[in-house]
Amino acid sequence: MQYRSFGRTNETVSILGFGCMRLPVMPGGDMSRIDEEEAVRLIRYAIDRGVNYIDTAYPYHGHGFGGKGNSEPFLAKALAGGYREKVKIATKLPGWLVQTRQDMDRILTEQLKRLNTDSIDFYLVHGITAALWPVLKKAGYQEFLNDALAAGKIRHAGFSFHDELNIFKEIVDDYEWSFCMVQFNYIDEDYQAGIQGIRYAYQKGLGIAVMEPLRGGILAGGFPKAAEEALEGSGRTAPELALRWIWNHMEVSVVLSGMNAMQQVEENLHSAKEAGPLVGKEVEAVNRIKSIFREKTKIKCTGCGYCMPCPQGVDIPVCFALYNNYYMFDKKDPYTFRLTPSQRASSCVECGQCEEHCPQGIEIRRELKNVKEIYEPDV
Repeated sequence: MQYRSFGRTNETVSILGFGCMRLPVMPGGDMSRIDEEEAVRLIRYAIDRGVNYIDTAYPYHGHGFGGKGNSEPFLAKALAGGYREKVKIATKLPGWLVQTRQDMDRILTEQLKRLNTDSIDFYLVHGITAALWPVLKKAGYQEFLNDALAAGKIRHAGFSFHDELNIFKEIVDDYEWSFCMVQFNYIDEDYQAGIQGIRYAYQKGLGIAVMEPLRGGILAGGFPKAAEEALEGSGRTAPELALRWIWNHMEVSVVLSGMNAMQQVEENLHSAKEAGPLVGKEVEAVNRIKSIFREKTKIKCTGCGYCMPCPQGVDIPVCFALYNNYYMFDKKDPYTFRLTPSQRASSCVECGQCEEHCPQGIEIRRELKNVKEIYEPDV
């Protein structure tokens, strides 16, 4: 495992972090039912081989982002028996549930209990957007973080981000943050904060953590034919190439991967051990694959599930995945087989609730109409 310094936190972190949003789940598709035995095995295996950054959040592995999930209390179990002392825990304040300073204090107290810890190493204000930003400022986020730091309830304060570059810079400049987390991969090089935001924050002394390195699995393999040919020429696997591309940016300290199978853990650990500068055919492959994906991807959905649950039962991430695949591979996937009638795009009543939570800023209602035109033209 390789390690890097993490901004003004003065901590040293593994370049590979374990993300706890996509843990293995029990059969049936209920994301709240973590397969705890398998998930513990994966996390401890990674820690035993050098991973020291574990990332979770208040809503992960729940029934949507309007409440709390099971990832935090699960992590407390996974880190029992001496593993807590081997790692740094990162979790997040759900800003969309905050209206007052009291809300922030209450949620942090609950998180400390759920994680069975006296102090959270890296505490992030979760998913700040232009809409959330004034609410957080009015609620007194600065005073809250200062008090939590002084009391030792958190050790370092940061934020995660999903919006435009100008808002990102404003947030960076508004507080003495120690670190931040942004979406970054070779498809999203200039998306949201992008490389410009990363360099801006780095120059200000912030540590940089990266989420969505494989863009929700899109960059993990199963490419269109031309992209597969480019990948084969690189001599790397798809996940390895994507991770190495990010680690090639010296500003990035840790890349978070939502691993849910031992094969993924082992492959990513190997990549982290062998990470080095991209050369020759690797650079050519990235540029070629990037061009193909940008041309063919219609909806910038990462499958994160922030938009769920839909009140009508529409499975938005699957609808969008099938729609993107239609253009990516020039064929229709088994839409009616994968989705029940209530899960299909035609069930959307355009309430707009999903769009309030989408970190990618997707116009979901409009895009569902496009899905319907392809897969349900007669409905």
